[in-house]
Amino acid sequence: MSQTSTTQVSGPVCPECGGRLRVEGTETVCSECGLVVSEDRIDHGPEWRSFADDTTDPKRTGAPRTRARHDRGLSTEIGRATRATSRKRRRIARMRTQHNRARIGSKRDRNRVYAFTEIRRLSDVLGLPDPVRDRACTLFESAQDADLLRGRSIEGFASASVYVAARTANVARTVPEVCAAAKATEDEHRAAFAAMNRELGLPIGAVHPAEYLPRFASKLDCSSWIESRARELAETAVDEGLVGGRNPSGVAAACLYTASREGGGDVTQQQAAEVADVTPVTVRKTYVDLRERASAIAEE
Repeated sequence: MSQTSTTQVSGPVCPECGGRLRVEGTETVCSECGLVVSEDRIDHGPEWRSFADDTTDPKRTGAPRTRARHDRGLSTEIGRATRATSRKRRRIARMRTQHNRARIGSKRDRNRVYAFTEIRRLSDVLGLPDPVRDRACTLFESAQDADLLRGRSIEGFASASVYVAARTANVARTVPEVCAAAKATEDEHRAAFAAMNRELGLPIGAVHPAEYLPRFASKLDCSSWIESRARELAETAVDEGLVGGRNPSGVAAACLYTASREGGGDVTQQQAAEVADVTPVTVRKTYVDLRERASAIAEE
């Protein structure tokens, strides 16, 4: 049998007989008359747990702050009552409408809410991680603060922000890929990108073809050897200046096609071109240049 520890409590006395109190488990009982003074012991500790230094990190419960929302995720959300009466549901709907009006106080905030919603949707469709999504929201906010949206498409700036954030995080996506999932056209996307690059001085350079290889190799079901060989060919193409003036995604597709030919794979030029969203002629020209350069290196 389990034994319950008993502790005498000094100080407070029984409110009925004035006897001494003792603690048994979670109950406080009078030793004289047996009166249960309290049943549940109060936990005076914090209601949060930060898994860090509690004295310097007093975080409370709740959703974390995020850059993906215009108010950093601190606003209150009014839900929908599913089991309430029709009268109560109408009242909650009116409360929700008034709350949304108060939460978005200006046209500037409304544009930001719309753009951030589009950025979150684009990031989810393109399979981008949360840090890239948050970076895209920060870029859009910078463009709005610089007054670059006047006369231009909000959807274009949303797609351009996602494209730039993905490139700076080395998870590059092509412009056709982004525009296919976005609500903006390629012209709106390019106009927004040009304005951001000109006014904000975006820290981006040329895309390395190797950044596309893992995704293209997965779509083409290539072996690890073919992907590794394609990476070597991409490095050679960059070192020999074969990338200048060419679409880096097309160069990556040509490297995979060349590696597949060397390794006995079954990737065709048409398949490689479709994955990279280029024409087979682009893949063929880069393939010929790669073969010629490989022959020249072998002769040397």
